[in-house]
Amino acid sequence: MAGKATVHASAVLVGAKAVLIRGPSGAGKSRLAFDLILAAETGALPFARLVADDRAMLEAHQTLLLVRPPPNLAGLLEVRGLGIRRLPYEPVAAVGLVVEVGGKGERMPEAGPVTLEGISLPQLTIPRHSDPLAFLLAALRTSGI
Repeated sequence: MAGKATVHASAVLVGAKAVLIRGPSGAGKSRLAFDLILAAETGALPFARLVADDRAMLEAHQTLLLVRPPPNLAGLLEVRGLGIRRLPYEPVAAVGLVVEVGGKGERMPEAGPVTLEGISLPQLTIPRHSDPLAFLLAALRTSGI
């Protein structure tokens, strides 16, 4: 698949744009992805659906960064303690925000840009000892990201 980079990340379509979740192994990427999906089911978000878990394929298309699941992982999400689960998924989505989990993070961080595959995107670092879902929901609701 020329032109597509595969990265260690999860992605969830939230509304019209995907949140690309990056971080070291064990940082909680899959957990945050699942929490976003559950937040939509409880009404905390209008819509959320899995795009990719563990590995994500990135491709620049004009001014957009597209994310897709590798074919062999499409629709699969690891739930710690329960194993691999099959979920409805989006085959492709445009990334609107890059989230780094497990980072040091600042007390009052600003969403700074990151460039992936030549596309500049807002990036948010979730501090290691915070509640990732609450932190991300607060950012999504208050910053216009």
